[in-house]
Amino acid sequence: MQAFPSLTIRADALIPRGSFAESQAAFLSPEPALVSRLGSWLSAHSVGIVAHFYMDPELQGVLAACDRRHVHISDSLLMADSAVAMAEAGLRAIVVLGVDFMAENVRAMLDVAGHAGVPVYRVAAEPIGCSLAEAARSPAYQAYLAKAAATPRSLHVIYINTSLDVKARAHATVPTITCTSSNVVRTVLQAFAQVPDIHVWFGPDTYMGQNLAELFRGVGALDDTLARGLHPAHTAQTLRSALERFHHFEQGSCVVHHMFGEQVVARVERDYSDSFVTAHFEVPGEMFRLALAAERVGRGVVGSTSNILEFINERVRDRAKNRTGGTLRFILGTEAGMITSIVRGVQRTLAETSATDLEAEIVFPVASEAVARTDDPELGIVPGVAGGEGCTTAGGCATCPFMKMNSLDALFDLFAEFDRGASDLARFHPRLYAERFKDRSIAELGGEPILHMRSLGRSGVLSDPLVQQVLLR
Repeated sequence: MQAFPSLTIRADALIPRGSFAESQAAFLSPEPALVSRLGSWLSAHSVGIVAHFYMDPELQGVLAACDRRHVHISDSLLMADSAVAMAEAGLRAIVVLGVDFMAENVRAMLDVAGHAGVPVYRVAAEPIGCSLAEAARSPAYQAYLAKAAATPRSLHVIYINTSLDVKARAHATVPTITCTSSNVVRTVLQAFAQVPDIHVWFGPDTYMGQNLAELFRGVGALDDTLARGLHPAHTAQTLRSALERFHHFEQGSCVVHHMFGEQVVARVERDYSDSFVTAHFEVPGEMFRLALAAERVGRGVVGSTSNILEFINERVRDRAKNRTGGTLRFILGTEAGMITSIVRGVQRTLAETSATDLEAEIVFPVASEAVARTDDPELGIVPGVAGGEGCTTAGGCATCPFMKMNSLDALFDLFAEFDRGASDLARFHPRLYAERFKDRSIAELGGEPILHMRSLGRSGVLSDPLVQQVLLR
């Protein structure tokens, strides 16, 4: 069977293997003219760009080469933080490169920070959706929330990858706090530690919910030391008790992470047993278990996109400091768009440590031939088989079709609209929810679960208002 495609990163070179890797590598050294054009426009117009890791490789390659004062690439939570920092530094507008809920979150956090006058733009006038976010709009999810609302002492932990109005309506139904893949374990376990007999309802990501339950079950069957490693207030017994009151939605998934299933895991175990394994918290249980087992022996990580990036950079830096050289191989268990930031980080580390005899091989668990032409003039050639979202683990793609609506051409088209002084730039704004719900605006109500998360991040505990809402139900 043909090996998975991979990209080997050296201090001064990239070596792709397979057409999928070649398509990723092709844009990692962008044309200087494009970088100059983008940077000059942003500087002249005092505009900032916040982009997600999962961008189109051509677009991300150009973005990564631009001045960091105007461009920030990160996961969805830090996108909003970066937008606020840009506004505070005096930038006059923010362009969000991601899906719609990311632009909505940026708009909400700018408003909260006192920057309501700083406009936010997407690159597409039409909606940029997300399969996971849409799952939270379904009748099944409404029924799930109704069950939570009927259960005393319930807290809804909603993944931040959902729209602002979904957060608002959920919070109006049952006390709600958002989470990210990097803080979900801490959020859930803090709730169980802080509020006696609490029920925690997680959603909409089914795989993440299943993985949380498996994590608590597995550690709860072992010893207190491992339990305290997850959260200092917990023991194996408290994890077992919490599991009885932990609920997760059963009908929500991301079309990208869904691809890391049994067939991928079998090939990784058979052909890549010497590799480090990384996995996003949203992957199916098979990949989660593989990466979790690797993590426990220091050869893997389960977490957010930022966690994966940090893990790879740390392993490369550790090896470089030891001056042992050789090849470090990593299985990339998340969207392939991560490769741009990984390459930048690894090459920077190799250069800083003068590790010319060390290289990192990033393995994409997709079919080597997974590059397809499309009829869409905005997408052209894309990573992935011609089946689009029908990609499979046997011959598929780990790339989000929604994220790829953000292209370099679309970005420059938006700039052209600015330069023409177009009167209808409002069509590029994230959705603004003018309606009110239970006597509060959607923006205010939907932003509150995000603020509860930020409060937890600062203080380490659930805020008093949120706890009181839970106790009064």
